Amino acid sequence: MPGMIRLLQCCALMLVLTGCAGQGTARPEPRTSPPAPAGPAPQEAVSPPAVQAGRSDPSPGNFTLADGRLRPDIQDWAQEVSSTRNIPQAEVERLLHQARYDAEVARLMTPSATRIRRSWVTYRKRFVEPVRIKAGTAFWNEHADALSRVEAESGVPAAIIVAIIGVETLYGRYTGSFRVLDALATLGFRHPDGGRPERSALFRNQLADLFQLHDQEWLDATEVTGSFAGAMGLPQFMPGSLLRYAADGDGDGRITLDTSVDDAIASIARFLLLHGWVPGLPVFAPVRLPADAAPLVTGDINPSLKWATLVRHGSQALGSEGGDRRNPWQDHLLGVVDLVDEPRQTVEYRLGTPNFFAITHYNRSYFYAAAVAELAQALIAQRPPFDSPGAQALADMPQ
Repeated sequence: MPGMIRLLQCCALMLVLTGCAGQGTARPEPRTSPPAPAGPAPQEAVSPPAVQAGRSDPSPGNFTLADGRLRPDIQDWAQEVSSTRNIPQAEVERLLHQARYDAEVARLMTPSATRIRRSWVTYRKRFVEPVRIKAGTAFWNEHADALSRVEAESGVPAAIIVAIIGVETLYGRYTGSFRVLDALATLGFRHPDGGRPERSALFRNQLADLFQLHDQEWLDATEVTGSFAGAMGLPQFMPGSLLRYAADGDGDGRITLDTSVDDAIASIARFLLLHGWVPGLPVFAPVRLPADAAPLVTGDINPSLKWATLVRHGSQALGSEGGDRRNPWQDHLLGVVDLVDEPRQTVEYRLGTPNFFAITHYNRSYFYAAAVAELAQALIAQRPPFDSPGAQALADMPQ
């Protein structure tokens, strides 16, 4: 993902906790994997058990002893990956022997010495801007048939899919040049933040997912490249997201997120559906929240508030004055979103529907999901008339 290094560090941490990833080269036929899911049908995604073995040492260095053997903790990890993922242990060890410590990856993931002040205004300007709007409109025009087909099948608006690809990679311009094997091994076994062991454990599980994809011949783990956090392809899927949520959008029996735009489009739709997208709902509900909405913010990526609860706190649906008309989003769990701007000492509150929170599973940042929604709205404004309920809901969405 392009941009300022420190902002990238923050974004990448949020990214890898969810479902985004980077560029990959797929082999011709999956050998032991099930057939690639065709289209965005929301079948349940099954996750293998987390790998418990292994640990991280923040000191720089490779993953073998002086005599060339794997370090004992990494050898234990290899044995568990082999048994839990049904991969020959010799193959796991062979891949580990080819992994190299990447000092640049460690540098980019090293926590900043000073706290970065959060700014929704700055973040928004980075993504909802003329270059992405122009490139996104061109991308939409070029791939209109695939986008329309997936929107009709899934109910995920084309504008949201286009916006995600725009935020993630600027429509393929920035998919990353780091070898994913090296990035994940570095962050799994040599993570620079020794005070957060859960982060290195996350990367070790992503490394196991990469090895599973390699064993099933979806990609070559020794060649695939992506972001410094291990994200791959147009939609920047992490290996685990590719394994669980990717879809075969062009019907060729393979999933190649670096070269097939149709696969990327279908995969994003399937990811959102499996994380709670509700066709026809807006991303933000048109409401007037109470003057003091801060106590209603949970900071979670799952909505938990009923509309009746929000009404008791003083919320009111816009356009409902003097009438009893009920909106479909009122029948779902909702969440109050805080868009903070610390340098300006301001905060904006909005009401997120399940569709907002589906996007936060792609990236855990409220800023990210709000930027995707607003870029989607800007893209729709370039393509009237609004020819689907999803497009109309986005066009009417409050800002």
